[in-house]
Amino acid sequence: MSSTLYRKAHFNAAHRLFLPQWSNEKNASVFGKCSNPNYHGHNYELEVGITGPIDPVTGFVMDVAELKALIKTEVEDPFDHKNLNLEVPEFKDLIPTVENIAQVIWAKLRGRISMQYDITVKLYETPRNFVVYTGP
Repeated sequence: MSSTLYRKAHFNAAHRLFLPQWSNEKNASVFGKCSNPNYHGHNYELEVGITGPIDPVTGFVMDVAELKALIKTEVEDPFDHKNLNLEVPEFKDLIPTVENIAQVIWAKLRGRISMQYDITVKLYETPRNFVVYTGP
């Protein structure tokens, strides 16, 4: 029997959606106000789900304190109050859409969490716009 443990987190970050090979006009037509050359910010809300067997000794799927620490070191510390385009290496050549940010978060956590667990990343860019990523 398996269960899913969820941990919520939050970070604030700025970004710009654009392709440098496109003109400002084309970027604006595709990405709208999200292509603002001066960037813009979001208050991201994150939910990470860890699915796996319940340990018969501890009763945990995973120690929530360990998950909290991983989210802090892998997501909050590198992303919070940062310009994703300029300060986060993963977005040097990757547009920081909510879809891509969720994939990057998933990959960072996947590298630190045992393969016995499935990972779900739900990332809210706004209260009405969010993505759920469960891996490749």
